[in-house]
Amino acid sequence: MKLIRMQVKAGKATPSPPLGPALSQHGLSVDRVVEEINKATESYSGMDVTVVIRIDESGRYSIDVQSPTTASLLLNFAGSQEPSGDPAHKKIGNVALEDVIKVALIRKRALSAKSLKAATKSVVSTARSIGLTINGKDPKEVLAEIDKGLYDDLLSKYEDQWRGG
Repeated sequence: MKLIRMQVKAGKATPSPPLGPALSQHGLSVDRVVEEINKATESYSGMDVTVVIRIDESGRYSIDVQSPTTASLLLNFAGSQEPSGDPAHKKIGNVALEDVIKVALIRKRALSAKSLKAATKSVVSTARSIGLTINGKDPKEVLAEIDKGLYDDLLSKYEDQWRGG
């Protein structure tokens, strides 16, 4: 089994180096694999994702798309390019709590949270560490509000997705 692991722009992979040569070196149809990668990554449009291509001895392959990091997803929702170098003093953007919940759902498998509420709090903490506000508030304040149950109605709208995903 051979592995090709590569960062690509979701939905916009091209046969140019380094991807094209890496695929052709293993005897794969470059255009076909690139097309499949773009189709598999289109839901992460605009983000960098890691793609792992597994090739067996007979030349059959599979494509595995790894979810972007929590920070990357938050930055994408905030429309920011990179985290703040000084998150305590320099805020780089704002995200809605609903977007934070969506990130928690996307990252469910990677988070060790047992509930949507716990996963959401984890994502809120990441937002704080990269310099984002949530609903225009400091994430520390949002964490306290989550603990008080202020967002239980909003969280309940996504509980089925959390349980089913």
